[in-house]
Amino acid sequence: MNRRPARRLGAWCAGLLLAGVGVVVGCRFADTDGVTPVPQLLAFLPWLLVPTGFALLCALLARWWPGLVCGAVVLGVLAWYVQPYDDPTGTGGPPLATLRVLTSNVEFGRGAPALVPRIRDRRPDVVFVEECEFTCQATLEADFATAYPYRQAVRAAGSHGSLILSRFPLKPTAGVPGTMGMPGAIADVHGHAVRLQLAHPMPPLPGQVGLWRRELGRLRDFAATDPRTPTILAGDFNATQDHAALRRILGTGLTDAAPLAGDDHAASWPARTASVIGAQIDHVLLSADFTATGARFLRVSGSDHRALVVDVTLHQRG
Repeated sequence: MNRRPARRLGAWCAGLLLAGVGVVVGCRFADTDGVTPVPQLLAFLPWLLVPTGFALLCALLARWWPGLVCGAVVLGVLAWYVQPYDDPTGTGGPPLATLRVLTSNVEFGRGAPALVPRIRDRRPDVVFVEECEFTCQATLEADFATAYPYRQAVRAAGSHGSLILSRFPLKPTAGVPGTMGMPGAIADVHGHAVRLQLAHPMPPLPGQVGLWRRELGRLRDFAATDPRTPTILAGDFNATQDHAALRRILGTGLTDAAPLAGDDHAASWPARTASVIGAQIDHVLLSADFTATGARFLRVSGSDHRALVVDVTLHQRG
């Protein structure tokens, strides 16, 4: 029996898989998000280990030794990038205040009814809610009129509405301009000013990658504008730490509290498959004034995102 056609097919399969994965890994190495479909695939970078492993098997069965070497290199680079992210915990000056932060994308407001008991149970001090349209805002503001007397909102329909609820007094700010609402405020946390900014840039859909990159760039500019004031930047970033656009925000001195969830790559979207496959695109980013002591991802029925709750401590700067 002539095995050459089978080996040739195996080599072709291995080559095509390695070429596709290699482009994505190359963009990650080059610190760029590239063009469609690279940004979309970067969100699922850890899962590219599966096609890479299959490509290695095809190369081995086909006895295609150059492909086997290439696959081993790609697999090694992928393994490096799926290592745990840097832990944002650290030591600061004397503690000034502790607070709990919750962020949740409620998917056009559909998750708002399920978010209410989550808020009552977890009792966060500051709540960031994305895709919170008119009905969602009315529900949350009515149910928590006493517990959260301070709020800042972008009042709009569909995915464009957003809301910040706070136990602390808020001074409104201009927020960050974007296609979807991204309100901001200055919170008075026991006499200490803290910048609060909700994040919800457009997702990197085909044909909208440039817009996604620009809106993440505006969030980066916000983070870099006032580095001396304690800052909490939280929401649905539509980006993971494998995206260069998010790493540039972290490059301003912010750290990501999500690794404290127990799994650095714990998925927050899509909620239905997050326990099997997904991407961590919901984040709470903290300036160096804060340390984080714990984080949890919570299922919110009706939403395609998991909520994220983080306990943080504000420290006096050295």
